[in-house]
Amino acid sequence: MDTEAPRFIEFEKWWGGHVALNGEEIQWIVDQLFVGNKLATGEIVTRDGARIDLRHIRSPIVCFCSEGDNITPPQQALGWIVDLYGSDNDIKACGQTIVYNVHATVGHLGIFVSGGIARKEHQEFASNIDLIDVLPPGLYEATLTPKTADSANQEGIVGDWIVRFEPRTLDDVRAIVQPDDENERRFAAVRRGSEINLGLYRTLFQPLVRASVNEQTAEWMKKLNFAELPLEIFSERNPLMRHVAQLAEQVRQHRQPAAPDNPFLEWQAKVSDGIIAALDGYRDQRDSQLEKAFLAVYDSPVLQAMVGLAASQESVRRKPGLDPERVTLIQERIAELRAHIAEGGPREAAIRALIYVGMAGPGADERTFNALRQIRAENEGLTLQAFKQTLREQYFYLQLDREKALAAIPKMLSANDAERTHVLEALHETAEATGEVTGERKSRLAQVEQLLSGDQSTASPRKTGLKATPKAA
Repeated sequence: MDTEAPRFIEFEKWWGGHVALNGEEIQWIVDQLFVGNKLATGEIVTRDGARIDLRHIRSPIVCFCSEGDNITPPQQALGWIVDLYGSDNDIKACGQTIVYNVHATVGHLGIFVSGGIARKEHQEFASNIDLIDVLPPGLYEATLTPKTADSANQEGIVGDWIVRFEPRTLDDVRAIVQPDDENERRFAAVRRGSEINLGLYRTLFQPLVRASVNEQTAEWMKKLNFAELPLEIFSERNPLMRHVAQLAEQVRQHRQPAAPDNPFLEWQAKVSDGIIAALDGYRDQRDSQLEKAFLAVYDSPVLQAMVGLAASQESVRRKPGLDPERVTLIQERIAELRAHIAEGGPREAAIRALIYVGMAGPGADERTFNALRQIRAENEGLTLQAFKQTLREQYFYLQLDREKALAAIPKMLSANDAERTHVLEALHETAEATGEVTGERKSRLAQVEQLLSGDQSTASPRKTGLKATPKAA
């Protein structure tokens, strides 16, 4: 009470800051997003004919979710990813970077307003926004580990946590989402039922409602709404509350800390724990009963047949792959990239080598990026946007034809030994930013060193190909 009043008032203002929507807006949100969930399947089309497709987003997408969130759990928060893409190459071919983070315990509102989340996840993501912006296209999970006295390169760590963006696959997301055709059929029944009910309402009841409501009654209904009425009653506009404000000021002036052995403190803690247990029990019981009712109604084969779902055995949920036009565009882009694999200078060669070595590790670490940023600053490097574009192109070259892309690195450098030495120094500095280089990353670093020294006797890596076909999509 003595320390949290400003935070409480700030939350109350946010929670009570309602936005008034008209009937058309609310109906659109319910039909298109909540019940239909059409945004995740590319089914929303604007009035001018433009399709709203999440695959068109070119800025990195960051998705926060939590196991403790019973409103939007990870299964729902990440479900759109497996809806839109059929393979990992689809995400890369679209040039998209998707980062997700799954918290273990925080609740729905806590993701946004928790002080602990703000000091940890929010701060780390904000301080590493540039790193997220230059991640190669693909799917990543953000993992945070506490900084310790033994952490390497302490000056390259911002805050008390080390954030790493580890590559993930669609199979990793599917393991979280656990898509189920039976569930999709149940929700499809909800959608069809909602459409039928809306048609009946508009035909039979909406004319009566509109005839019985005018502007004045609508305004009174708004004022008497349970969400807003308490704010009116306990506001300064209520004359009776002025006396409460005076009493509150007197209490502030005479408040004294309670003694540790005060029995009311113990009673207060027990009552608080009891309220929490009661609310948790009510929530769990309510959710359980709602789930049972949902399954009892919408799992019925008779109801599903009545709304037309039993007429076909095809999947009731659209799984949008790549449109034919998009497939053609991507194939043209791939052919264009292949034609330019051997082009570039020292800067492109260095970035290509950095990506090749970095792809072998557990993921992109903020210390690696901060070391790279320092190198760029010392050498008057590219702007962030230009660097991002170059990085993505070099990443695609390695994805398309790794063997040819690596073989071109020595040719992209001049015969100047100082230039090659400078590239190697930058490569070592970034590779060693997270500590000792080991495992496959060490092998790749040695392979690049031999390439730059002119010794290409090392066995060539296996070719890889980025495919974009309707089947893969």
